[in-house]
Amino acid sequence: MGISNIIFTIILLAAGALFTINVKKIINNIRLGRDIDRTDNKTKRWKTMLRVALGQSKMVTRPFAAILHILVYVGFVLINIEMLEIVIDGIAGTHRVFAGLGSFYQFVINFFEVLAVLVAVSCIIFLIRRNFKKVKRFQSTEMKGWATKDGNYILIAEVLLMSALLIMNAADPSQSFVVSKHLKSMLPTDAHSLHVIEQSAWWFHIIGVLAFLNYLPYSKHLHIIWAFPNTFYSNLHAKGKFSNMASVTAEVKLMLDPTADPFSAQPAADGAPQRFGAKDIKDLTWMNIMNAYTCTECGRCTSSCPANITGKKLSPRKIMMDVRDRVEEVAAGIRKNGKDFEDGKSLIGDYITEEEIWACTSCNACVQECPVNIDPLEIIIDLRRYLVMEESKLPSELATMNTNIENNQAPWQFSPADRFNWANEE
Repeated sequence: MGISNIIFTIILLAAGALFTINVKKIINNIRLGRDIDRTDNKTKRWKTMLRVALGQSKMVTRPFAAILHILVYVGFVLINIEMLEIVIDGIAGTHRVFAGLGSFYQFVINFFEVLAVLVAVSCIIFLIRRNFKKVKRFQSTEMKGWATKDGNYILIAEVLLMSALLIMNAADPSQSFVVSKHLKSMLPTDAHSLHVIEQSAWWFHIIGVLAFLNYLPYSKHLHIIWAFPNTFYSNLHAKGKFSNMASVTAEVKLMLDPTADPFSAQPAADGAPQRFGAKDIKDLTWMNIMNAYTCTECGRCTSSCPANITGKKLSPRKIMMDVRDRVEEVAAGIRKNGKDFEDGKSLIGDYITEEEIWACTSCNACVQECPVNIDPLEIIIDLRRYLVMEESKLPSELATMNTNIENNQAPWQFSPADRFNWANEE
């Protein structure tokens, strides 16, 4: 083993360790949320994950973007199979250790090269759509600054990685592949120069892949990994079915049946009373927080939101980005100051305004459109629940409606006795 192999092994181990540490941090952040049981119906959950995360089934509602995304997704995953050869060569000091497979090896690398070109072209089109064509859903307020830069960084990185792969193959005088052979005329012909170019491209590619890996925990592109558990644990209930708090359900049952035993109707006490709804991230479930980390910031939810379309302040994408930012802030404070850390801030008020959550029509368009089964509506409903049940805050129109329902058993300001008067009119 030479010095370059030792350096490569150290870099590989360090990159793997750093990635593991950062992923563990995110897992701990997700665990800040309340517990929720999503272990039922495992067969359906596996099918959902395979169909939505692996099969990209919800992407196809927008065919052009879907084709490009699938090319990038499939190409990047398959091309990285070649990483196995690169890692073995890097550790053992071999050169194209699988080349002995002959024609099969040629076929595989030829296939990878074609995919590399398709990935690079798709990424370039995505860059044009984002920065020159300016697709509307990428121009929203929440996408200014880092969100836009993050998307561009990843797309540029993928183009460079695919280019490095092709240059590496082109500079290898012992091999001739379907795409890279056309680049050979652009390279020097002497053996030393070709060796330098090949090794430079090899190192650029492997370091780039490892850097990409460790960039993921800081990027929206973590969905490459997180989409699988997120879809597996996603909500299997029919859209529109809201969750109920056991304590509230028990009270309603007592109101409907005065003869019921109040003690048997109450759920078992388990520590401090549960807050009604959600004020901050610890009131959300771990699934809500996983949703936030899985968000791709693609904006399909926001572009389909009727409230947003009509000019309201609500953006479901921003809701998920705000949850993730708040989780990061709280988690950093806990790591620094201990588990009892409080900064006097909260998700509702400091990050998400009341105007935003009351603009929601609870139509589930955002849930339907999300390519990875994220549920912004569940978070919005819990934030509303907190405002109504903990702080008695709700829009005046809703307060009037609730009063009418309480007094008149209907949303309108008419006495129940007068409800059938319309039938007596001539």
